[in-house]
Order: sequence, then structure tokens, then C-alpha cells
Amino acid sequence: VQLVQSGAELRNPGASVKVSCKASGYTFTSYYIDWVRQAPGQGLEWMGRIHPEDGETNYAQKFQGRVTFTADTSTSTVYVELSSLRSEDTAVYYCARSAVSGAPRDYWGQGTQVTVSS
Repeated sequence: VQLVQSGAELRNPGASVKVSCKASGYTFTSYYIDWVRQAPGQGLEWMGRIHPEDGETNYAQKFQGRVTFTADTSTSTVYVELSSLRSEDTAVYYCARSAVSGAPRDYWGQGTQVTVSS
């Protein structure tokens, strides 16, 4: 099982960013993908999850209206797009797999650094 994320991003405040997570080594449509981020000096923060089979999403309230998860079953890739970026969004963004909603995440991507700075 592998989750491979796209590379580091630098954005200005107010812009948007889209990070990808390409899955391999398992049945892509059988597992949830969670998005979690970690800001400098902070703990992990759950952003939400998507089930690639039907595109069902569950967003953390903090991010609702500003984040969008999508899944492309043809390429086994999940995306997170975050808009209206601010400096507080500077963090490492991770995708992680879980078998059922709320279950422990057993595989993680390598992380993608997103830096928001003017």
C-alpha cells in the first residue's frame, strides 16, 4: 500500500491550493481517505474524509465552505483543495487511509508542505 502526495506549494494569502494523493496497492474504492494537517508546533488537525467509491464527504466544521475533497477513480487519486488561504493554513498536509469512518488510519502519505506567505 502506498499513498504518494504531490510536492510542496507556496501560495499568497487569498489564493487556493490543490494537493493530490495517489493511492496504489489496494482497492481504492474500498477505503476512506482522511485529510489531516499539522501546523508548525501544533498537533494533528483532522480536516475531513472522502469515500472514493461514491464521493461521499464529511468535512470538519472549521473548514466547511473553504475545503473540497474530490476523488478520481480512473487514477486512484484523491484531491484536497483549500481556498481563501491565510497564513494560519501554513502546515504539512497528509492523506491517510482508514477502513471505516472513524477507524484508525493505517497508511499515510508522506506529507505536503503548504506555505502561505506574501
